[in-house]
Amino acid sequence: MSVKESNVHLYRFRLELLHPRHWLTWLGLAIYFLFTLLPMSVIDWTGCRLGEYVARKNTKRFNIARANLALCFPQKSSNEVSAMVVEQFRAQLRSAMHLFIVWWRPVFMVRRRIMREGFDKIDHYRNQGKQVIVLLSHSVGLDFAVAAVSMDYPTNGPYKPMRDAVIDFMFTHGRTRFGARFGGKLFSRDDGLRPLVKTTREGKVLVYLSDEDLGAEHSVFAPFFGVPKATLPMLGRLSKMCNAVVLPCISCYDPDLKKYRVKLLPALEDFPSGDDVKDSTIMNQAIEKTILECPVQYLWTFRYFQTRPPGEASVYE
Repeated sequence: MSVKESNVHLYRFRLELLHPRHWLTWLGLAIYFLFTLLPMSVIDWTGCRLGEYVARKNTKRFNIARANLALCFPQKSSNEVSAMVVEQFRAQLRSAMHLFIVWWRPVFMVRRRIMREGFDKIDHYRNQGKQVIVLLSHSVGLDFAVAAVSMDYPTNGPYKPMRDAVIDFMFTHGRTRFGARFGGKLFSRDDGLRPLVKTTREGKVLVYLSDEDLGAEHSVFAPFFGVPKATLPMLGRLSKMCNAVVLPCISCYDPDLKKYRVKLLPALEDFPSGDDVKDSTIMNQAIEKTILECPVQYLWTFRYFQTRPPGEASVYE
């Protein structure tokens, strides 16, 4: 069976996206486009106010974020945790208002909004004949991190298709538009590992996210901020198969400079070890370090601790 080359048909415009069932989505995007013509200070203010509104109204996600933060930062008081949750919603909606930059603005304008740190590590390891895996954390500035890497390096990576075809097109197109000249590619989870391994071995930088809880099957429990977390032990295997070093990455928004700081941390040491639990622990510790760069900008609204060790009750009830 041949290895799948890419899902390029999903991030190129196609006529089916103009079907009447998508018109309401296109109308919303048109209104959003007009909104993006306003000054960044207005956009930021509006995003923060929307975040405060969503924090009040979406009690389900508020409580998930609160539970996560209480587990990961036990030294914080109840009031401090609640305040962090509100700040997380403010940061999340503010960054959602910034997507137009990576979707529609020309490359030179996108570069002005990004400050890159540690990117010399990519060239350093590639010059040594090593492949590179960028371990990206689920921060609110995730799409700016993807842009920061793909603007200057050939990339590939997995992605999770979204339910709305138009929104899925906007995100996939935005995540590949800068790397198109390098042949950047995306693969869904259904495509498996083979295309990721193949394209990474060929020299593309693998942009990889591995902090979600994907269930007990195929996972191991490794500490995450001291809490057992179901962790997919795939990163170590990818690193070995691709002869790749792993560089943790985080993207944080600076509201004063109105820029995203995309930082690559030092490569994981003694990795992979060949032990799934040890490798997962090393990976989770690296993700912790990225989160501490801007704690309230991590997407705490995900159910990171949904799967519990045998005998332990749910943390979200």
